[in-house]
Amino acid sequence: MSAPLSSPTTQVDPAVDEDTAGDTPWQAVVWNDPVNLMSYVTYVLQKVFGYPEPKATALMLDVHHKGKAAVSAGDKDKIEADVAKLHAAGLWATMQRT
Repeated sequence: MSAPLSSPTTQVDPAVDEDTAGDTPWQAVVWNDPVNLMSYVTYVLQKVFGYPEPKATALMLDVHHKGKAAVSAGDKDKIEADVAKLHAAGLWATMQRT
C-alpha cells in the first residue's frame, strides 16, 4: 500500500496596505488651468516653496506646456500640507504616489 500524497502547500504573502507603506514618497502636482496667469503661478511656487525664479519658471512652463508638473515630494503629511497651501493660493493641485 502506498502512502497518501500530500497536497502542495503555497505560502501567501500578506497584502501590504498602501496607507502604511511608509517608504513610498508622494508628490504634489500642479495642473494647468485657464484662470491663473503664468506669472502668478511662478510667484506662488517661489513663495510657497522658496524656489529661485529660474526653477519656479521652469516648473510653471511644465505646467503650461505639459499640463502638469510635480512641484514637491515627500511623505504624505508634508504633501497634504503643500497641496493645501497651493489650494489656498488658488492653484489646482493634487497629490499622488510616485
